[in-house]
Amino acid sequence: MAILTALVPKRVDRRAEGHHGDMAGTLDRGAVVAALRDAGCVAAEEEADELLAVASGDDVGALVSRRVHGEPLAWITGRSRFCGLTVHVDRGVYVPRWQTQVLAETAAVLLPVSGTAIDLCTGSGAIAMVLHAARQLATVLATEIDPAAVACARRNGVDTYQGDLFGPLPQSLRGTIDVVTGVVPYVPSDAMHLLPRDVAEFEPRAALDGGGDGLTVLRRAISDAGAWVREGGWIALESGVDQVDEASVLLMAGGFGGVVELRDDDGDRRGVLAQRV
Repeated sequence: MAILTALVPKRVDRRAEGHHGDMAGTLDRGAVVAALRDAGCVAAEEEADELLAVASGDDVGALVSRRVHGEPLAWITGRSRFCGLTVHVDRGVYVPRWQTQVLAETAAVLLPVSGTAIDLCTGSGAIAMVLHAARQLATVLATEIDPAAVACARRNGVDTYQGDLFGPLPQSLRGTIDVVTGVVPYVPSDAMHLLPRDVAEFEPRAALDGGGDGLTVLRRAISDAGAWVREGGWIALESGVDQVDEASVLLMAGGFGGVVELRDDDGDRRGVLAQRV
């Protein structure tokens, strides 16, 4: 399904069908690259270097074993690169995707120098970090319902409120926000089993499952946003490739206009951008 493409990490094709064992002991770079390539990692050399950079002596084999069995690389290394920034990613937290970079970069351009931005479902806080790096005088806040992700985002320096969507934010912000961003869960519940096994088996379901049609959370986010975004302010939300049209309709019904599609570096539809009217 096209809707799933944004949830596939760029550097990992699939997990290998075969058994790789525990791979205990120290492995040289060539052996690490070979093991990763055999496991389906499409950038085996790069991943090998990242694993070796964080390994200490005899734990190399254990780290490689975790990777070939599908655990996200960012959980193993504890970090991920996003829009040129190093993002700490704790085990159990949604891993920021390269496809989301266009959303973060676009929102950063639209955020006024001293404006206010809210990142919904922030996860590790990657988008909020980009906004803050681009507009250091702006107020950048985030919300997140998962306590583990809240702790991770705060570790990344993001001012994060724990709770659902706009719920935990100070009421004084209503009608004042310049930019809202969000990668809300958008995979339809009955399509979760179609995700790559490394995503389905390891990454948090709550960060992925968007309900029956995949739009349950996105629909609420758009409905609530009208009361928080100022006139002329912006909202940028990621969605599945085949959800962009429905998301556009929802935005127009929710008081937003000038809806445009966000497309990633591969030219694929990645979400929607709209302005409060």
